[in-house]
Amino acid sequence: MTVEFVLFIALGTIAVFAALGMLLSSNAIYSALFLVVNFAVVAAFYLLLGAPFIAMVQVTVYAGAIMVLFLFVIMLLGAERLRQPTYRLRWQQPLAIVLVLALLGFAGYVVATQVTGAWPGPLENAAGYGSPAAIGQLLFQEYLFPFEATSLLLLTAMVGVVVLTAVDERRRRRRPSKRS
Repeated sequence: MTVEFVLFIALGTIAVFAALGMLLSSNAIYSALFLVVNFAVVAAFYLLLGAPFIAMVQVTVYAGAIMVLFLFVIMLLGAERLRQPTYRLRWQQPLAIVLVLALLGFAGYVVATQVTGAWPGPLENAAGYGSPAAIGQLLFQEYLFPFEATSLLLLTAMVGVVVLTAVDERRRRRRPSKRS
């Protein structure tokens, strides 16, 4: 068995358990945090493929910006308060700690072997593969329409959340309180 195969199996296991934690979590914020772990594992997959720029973009865009947007929307809508469970899943916190430690260990190993040159990566000879210039050329020539459509979709979603929150707030103010 090669090192790449062992790392792939281990990272795949982390990704599957993080995805299960995300789906089975009863709290929206915990689900979003499990999704961050999953995004980080995908970035580690990109590192294994020898595409560090794409791995950095994965962490910056998805684990950074998109997850901040998700958490902003969750907190703005109060989704974490919609369904308060009467029970606690005691396995979630230890699972999260184990998954994060395993991910950090594997990421550290990949970085250490890349720095020392012990493991050059499978795409070392592919000139310009995954470079910022190649990605920029492809993104703004071949995929300009999907890129702009995605940005418009995200902007529309953000405006929609703000409008829905404002409408809900107005409804709450007009309704007399049942507690009084």
